[in-house]
Formats: sequence, structure tokens, C-alpha cells
Amino acid sequence: MSLRIYNSYGGIKEPFKPLHEGEARIYVCGVTVYDLCHMGHARALVNFDVIVRYLRFAGYRVTFVRNYTDVDDKIIQRAAERGISCRELAEENIQAFQEDMQALDVRPADVEPRATEHIKEMIALVEALVERGHAYESGGDVMFSVRSFPGYCKLSGRNLDDMEAGARVEVDGKKRDPLDFVLWKRSKPGEPSWESPWGEGRPGWHIECSVMSVKYLDQPFDIHGGGKDLIFPHHENEIAQSEAGCGKPFVRYWMHNGHITVNRDKMAKSLKNFVTIREALQQHDAQAIRYFLLTTHYRAPLDYSEDGLREAGKRVEVVYETLARVDEVLGRAKAVDDKAELVRPEVTATIEEKFCEAMDDDFNTAAAIGHLSEPLRLANEIAEKPKAFGKPSAFKTLKTIRESLVRVGEALGLFGEDPAAYLAGLRDHRAAAQGIDPAVVEARIAERAAARQNKDWDRADAIRDELAAMGAEIMDGPRGTTWKVPL
Repeated sequence: MSLRIYNSYGGIKEPFKPLHEGEARIYVCGVTVYDLCHMGHARALVNFDVIVRYLRFAGYRVTFVRNYTDVDDKIIQRAAERGISCRELAEENIQAFQEDMQALDVRPADVEPRATEHIKEMIALVEALVERGHAYESGGDVMFSVRSFPGYCKLSGRNLDDMEAGARVEVDGKKRDPLDFVLWKRSKPGEPSWESPWGEGRPGWHIECSVMSVKYLDQPFDIHGGGKDLIFPHHENEIAQSEAGCGKPFVRYWMHNGHITVNRDKMAKSLKNFVTIREALQQHDAQAIRYFLLTTHYRAPLDYSEDGLREAGKRVEVVYETLARVDEVLGRAKAVDDKAELVRPEVTATIEEKFCEAMDDDFNTAAAIGHLSEPLRLANEIAEKPKAFGKPSAFKTLKTIRESLVRVGEALGLFGEDPAAYLAGLRDHRAAAQGIDPAVVEARIAERAAARQNKDWDRADAIRDELAAMGAEIMDGPRGTTWKVPL
């Protein structure tokens, strides 16, 4: 099955046919850097990271652009509250953003432009809109004339007349029509400003993305992404100003992720119901957070819950435990006969095929992850008793599953760490959180090993129970006894 994408423009799944065969040019609206990012941001960032990863996995040459909005009203207000410059605030939060993304294994975009670095191009687009009769100057501001662009609302499907009659329409004396929006804003004293044909000012929010996307991707480009809350007015306004400015289509496919909700309300700073990425990382492993965000289709809402994150952590741990068992068995194998027959080839030989089927259906990560359950079960079954399946077939099957999981995991940004190191790190982190001294546990395990060697089974069982009461679970295996701290 070829890749199909749900296009918000039209509201249907369509075959993905990029403008240039084999290429994919993508722009995703980035963050406004006035504060730390919350889990709502994380959902968009992780999902579009996976979309880019999968397109590359599928063989596309991808150019990915994600911007920083580093000048706007929120930044100006927050900087004034803290008594620092807007530039200082932006730099601080861009650094924090990059640290959060590295923790979540969200890869940097190919280009990460900042609004303040593209003022010249923004002024040029505004000038073009004025010359074409789509914009007008009013009191130092420049407004886009919505009714000059017949295609306005073609993305959101709203009705202009209903909107104008609605009570929520903001009234502004500088506007000829209450639906018009700001392209260039006259700066107040003390605010960041740039010289323009209309006096000292700064760009409106919407003009930024039109300029930065087209500069690096040309017009039209293939995919524009962002949260559903950006469909109107932000993306609607981007379309209007971009297409009115040059007379060409702007974007071929529009993709929008669903919100993270808290008790069915959108997670948002304005509602004060948000959890920052950093707060979540203090409580949960980064791979667990990423897994949690991918177990619901990107277009559907996802309710944030501690229980959900803990369950995701357990699932990730199970995968790494399976990989560790596979590595242990393969480590004992003198060689793997690549000509040996696979155990249950309908499972082992089709892991990537089923993964691609799910991802080709509008990047259905939930289904893609679900398809991994059966090969993981089989891997555990074979690793438990490889002789029962015939060692040549057992080793070949485990190697096949392991290699497929590595490739699939790379596309998801999951399961890429060394299993033994990951599990040890998880154990030590949980032990520290619960006040368990690893040295004490290791000493008690050594005592238990001595008791077992002396066939003092009662003493060995007593030590196991003692460790369990401490919160340490021990596991006996061919290479000795290991331990973990369960969630």
C-alpha cells in the first residue's frame, strides 16, 4: 500500500504525491519561546519527528523546517515581567527547548529559522500584498484585507458572514473590516522594532511562517503541519497572505495533530492545567513518554494521565527486557546460520511489512506499535527454550526479530538504546527514587548465591523476600542473578 495522508484541506485521506518525486518538503509551526514547553507541545513535536523519520525510512529525501517565534506579545510581556531583554528570554527558552528535545530524542529540523532573522523578507511580502491590493496601512499598522482574497476559509470551512456577525469577532478601529488581521504592527516605546516603509514596527505572528516556510522550501511545498488549534486563524491566514502575495498555491497537504487533554480540556498554559516536559521527565523515563505519545493516532485527542504514562513505561521495559534476553541467547550462539528456516515466518518475516502497512495509513503509530506484540511474544518464547525450536532456526529467528525491531524502532525513535544499559539505568534511577542502595542489594544477592551454593534454600528464599520488601525484584538466569525495581 502506498502512503496515504489525511489532508485537513478537504478532510480526506489522499495518496501522497509530492511535487518532486522521491522528495518531501515539510514545514511545522514551532514554538513561541516565552516559556518552557509543556506536554501538549511534546505531542506535536514527537509525532512530526516520527513522520519525518518514517518518510526517510520509506526512502524519501526530506527537507524539514521548524521555526522559532522569538518576537511577539507574550515574549515582550514576559521579558518585561522578568526585567530582561526579549533576546535574552528567547535565547534562554530556545536552549531549554533544545535540551527537552534531546531528552525526548526529537531530532533537530534541517533548518530551524528564527523570526527575527527574517524581518527583511517579511517586509518584502507585506509590500507585495499592499501593491496587489490585499493589504492596507492604518495608523502605522498594516492589515490584510480578508475579503480581497476569495479563498479565505477554504482550510477551516468557516463562513465569513457568520464570523463577522459572531460576538467573538474582535473590534479594532484600525481595521476596515473586523475580520482583517495584522501583517505589520507599529511598535510601542520600549518594544523591539525594525524600520519599515510604515515606520518602526514588528511583524504580525502569521506573516512569520509564510516567509520562513517559502524561503527554505519554495512555493508550493508538500506538507505543512501543526496542532489543530492552528487551523484557524493561523494557518488560514498563512494561506491567504502566501497565495495572495504571489498568486500560487501555498501547500499541498495540511496535517494537524490532536490535543493532549486533561479531564477532556485542552492542555494549555492559559487554562493552567499544563505539565511541562521537564516535570514529566522528572517522573517518567523519556522513552516511556515518547511511547505514550505514540500509542494514540496523531489526529485523535490524547488524555494525559499518570496511569497512562506508567503503563507506557511498563511496556517499554518489557520490550527492552525481551531484547536483553535475545541478546543473551545470541551472545551464547557460536554462529547464526542465515540459511536456517525461520520459526513462524508469517510473524518473523513480516514485521517491517506490517509496520509499513500501518504507517502508510496516515502514520498510524498506534497500529504500528500494536503489530510488535506478536514478534515480541515469539522472541520471548524462543529465548526461553531455544533448543525446543532447534538452535539453528531459533538463532536465525531471534536475529531476524532483533534486526527488524532495530529498524522499526529507529523510525519510531524507540528501543534504540543498548538493552542491558537501558535496564540498568532504569533500575538505578528507580532505586535512587525509592531510597534503595544498589550496593546493599548486590551484597544481599551475593549472600543469596552463597546460600544456594550451600543448598540453604530457606536462607536463599528469606533473602529474596527481604529484597522484595525493599522494592528490589531479583531474576535468576543462565548468567547469574540480576535485579530490577518494578514500577
